[in-house]
Amino acid sequence: MTIHEFGKKNKQVVVLIHPSIVMWDYFEYVIPLLEKKYHVIVPAIPGYDPDEKGDFSSVEEIAKGIERWLIINGYKDVACVYGCSMGGSIVIRMLANNRVNIGSAVIDGGITPYPYPWIITRFIALKDFILIYTGKIGGAKLLEKAFSTDELSEDDVQYAAKVLKMISAKTIWRTFDSCNNYSMPYEIHAECRNIEYWVAEKEVKDRRVDVAYVKKVFPHTVFRKIKNVGHGGLAPFNPEKFVRGINKIIEKK
Repeated sequence: MTIHEFGKKNKQVVVLIHPSIVMWDYFEYVIPLLEKKYHVIVPAIPGYDPDEKGDFSSVEEIAKGIERWLIINGYKDVACVYGCSMGGSIVIRMLANNRVNIGSAVIDGGITPYPYPWIITRFIALKDFILIYTGKIGGAKLLEKAFSTDELSEDDVQYAAKVLKMISAKTIWRTFDSCNNYSMPYEIHAECRNIEYWVAEKEVKDRRVDVAYVKKVFPHTVFRKIKNVGHGGLAPFNPEKFVRGINKIIEKK
């Protein structure tokens, strides 16, 4: 796992974990704004790392890998961990692990384990896999149906096509299978008390099950609806608003 660091002179650490079907440069517009104030750490998730060949493993393993890197490098105290969609799943698992002292956490449209029988989760994973893999083999035009929550430019669609060309079928399958079905500890005692779940206005209905799960597992979570944004659209399309949100939750603590 390649780790990218910015603003290393700053004391407070902010970890940004990207969603699926993008690379770590998903945060390219927010990094210049955050690095003025924070030490920004951006992991390139395995399977989506252009600098290191490999496949996505699982939410559990990647959470452990990020935690291990932070601890080994002396960053056990983290001001904020942010994760979007797939990245939100990883943040949820890190909160449950309690291996790193997380001051505040943002779960942006994070995916939670499905409360359905195993056979149903297989069908859901297969449906998601077919949708994305169709875009992989069919090119940019077919991607417009898969990525429709925000108004995407031609460059945005071409970027998604580039990522899909890079990642393997195994990574696509494991991403959806793991994000929908990752395990959680039987007893969860998250020490972080400053957690927010951000729901994009255009995905409120799609995130109902996830919101209910987070309310149950982390009952002190504050839920915020982000207006005029689709799933995963805040960091790339409204970076200033993204940074204000990160600043606000850190300062609140």
